[in-house]
Amino acid sequence: MAATIEELLTRCVAACCPGASGVTGPRRLSGGASQETWSFDIVHPDGNVGAILRRAPPGYGAAPTRAAGLNAEAALMQLAHGAGVPSPEVLHVLRPQDELGTGFMMRRVEGETIPRKILRDGQFADARPKLARQCGDILARIHGLPQPELPELRRMSPETEIAQLDQEYRGFDRPRPVFELALRWLRDHDPGPSAEMTLVHGDFRHGNLIIGPDGVRAVLDWELAHTGDPMEDLGWICVNSWRFGEIDQPVGGFGSREDLFAGYEAAGRRVEPARVHFWEVMGTLRWGIMCCGMMQRFRLGPDHSLERAMIGRRSSETEIDLLRLLAPRGGAHAG
Repeated sequence: MAATIEELLTRCVAACCPGASGVTGPRRLSGGASQETWSFDIVHPDGNVGAILRRAPPGYGAAPTRAAGLNAEAALMQLAHGAGVPSPEVLHVLRPQDELGTGFMMRRVEGETIPRKILRDGQFADARPKLARQCGDILARIHGLPQPELPELRRMSPETEIAQLDQEYRGFDRPRPVFELALRWLRDHDPGPSAEMTLVHGDFRHGNLIIGPDGVRAVLDWELAHTGDPMEDLGWICVNSWRFGEIDQPVGGFGSREDLFAGYEAAGRRVEPARVHFWEVMGTLRWGIMCCGMMQRFRLGPDHSLERAMIGRRSSETEIDLLRLLAPRGGAHAG
C-alpha cells in the first residue's frame, strides 16, 4: 500500500529539522492544476514549526515553458531570504528518496493573501497606506540580487514577450479587435532591451504577497522568474485586474505609482515611467490572453470547471482596460 502524505512528510522532515518526531495536521490548500500546496506542522521538542510543502506530484510531467521550475524557485527564495528580501525560509529541497515529487518545504508565514480582505478589512487599515512604497522597496531589492548567484533562467526582452503573446493569441483562432490593437501598439512602442538586465520576479502582485497589519511579510510564487527589464515588475503590479475594484489606486488597489516609484528609488534604483507604462499595457494584454486560455480549456477540455469559465470571461474586462490605457478619454494617461 502506498504511503500517505503524512507518512512521507514524517520521514522527510528529519532531513530539514533534526530531532523532529513527525508532522501533524497536513491539509492541502487551494492551488493550481499542476502543483500542490500543503500546510502542516513539524512536531519538535523545542516547539512545533509551521511549514508549507510546494510540489509537483510524482509522475507529473515537465513544467510549463514559462515556468522556471520548482528547483529554481527554491534557489531564488533561498537567495532572496538570505539577502533580506521578505521571502519564506526554504527548509528543505525535495530529493528522489523523499518520494514526494519535485518541490520544497518552507517555513509558514502568517498573514493574508486574499486581496479583498487586504483592501477592505479594518485590521489592514494602518498597513494599506504603506504598501505601495514597501512594494517599491522590495522590488528594488529583488532587482538588485547578484546575477552570478542566480540559477539558470530564461532571458526575456520586449520583442520575445510580444512574439510569445502573439503566438498564444493566434492559437485561439478567435479574433479580438482590441487585442489586435494592443499587439500593434506594443510593436510600435517597443522600447528595446533594457540597458540593465536584472532578475524579474514575473508575478509580483496581489495574491502572491503575504500581508499583515504591519505590511508585506513575504513574497510568494517565484515560478515565473526570469532575467529581463526590471520595469516589467513595476508595470505588472499596476495592471487594473490586480486592483480588485479599487481602480483609482493603481498599485494593487492600495496605493499610487508615485509611492511605488518613491520606494524603488529610495532603495537606490531608477524608475523609467515610459517603460513601466509599456509593461502595464503588456501585462494587461498578457492577462487577457491568459483568460482566453482559461475559456479555451473550459470549452474544449480537459477542465470544464466553473472557475475556469469565470476567469475566462474576464478577458472582456481586459479589453476595457486596454482601451483606457491606449485611448483614454481626453487624451490623458489612464489610471
